[in-house]
Amino acid sequence: MENFLELLKQRRTSRVFTDELIDKDVVCNLMKAVLMSPSGRRINPWEFVLVDDKAMLKALSTSKAHGAGLIEGAAMAVVVLGDTTKTDVWIEDCSIATIILQLAAEELGLGSCWVQIRRREDADGNLAEENVRALLDVPAHYAVLSIVALGHKARATQPFDEENLQWDKIHIGRFGNE
Repeated sequence: MENFLELLKQRRTSRVFTDELIDKDVVCNLMKAVLMSPSGRRINPWEFVLVDDKAMLKALSTSKAHGAGLIEGAAMAVVVLGDTTKTDVWIEDCSIATIILQLAAEELGLGSCWVQIRRREDADGNLAEENVRALLDVPAHYAVLSIVALGHKARATQPFDEENLQWDKIHIGRFGNE
């Protein structure tokens, strides 16, 4: 448990990456981690599109108005899709897979940033999901939840400071009890 808590402290969002590529064995380990992600009734409604082509990373970086520009500087992006025909909890299952991907990236020495796509728009008011769908030829029954930008960290990040834990968010027995 101590190692897991340490991993949680160390995992901070990285928005700036070096130009170094990600080793294929590291990518394989990342994908092993996401494929082991828990899902309701083990339906596994997720699919992952790995993108390392610089032109496509640049195109994905404009898929929404705010917060996606960093994708252009990533070594790789993982687009997280959910099959909406398999389960009504695809959002939850894909969200779990997304954070598993980020934790695995941290464990493997990479930085990551979750870029929300679902229910976001580009600068012209178009749905970001439709932009990604068109760029990557995503079938209609798959929803685009997020894009995780990955790469070697260009800046060191400070670990989470336990002094900032919001203990007032914890309630015992009933809401409002401490």
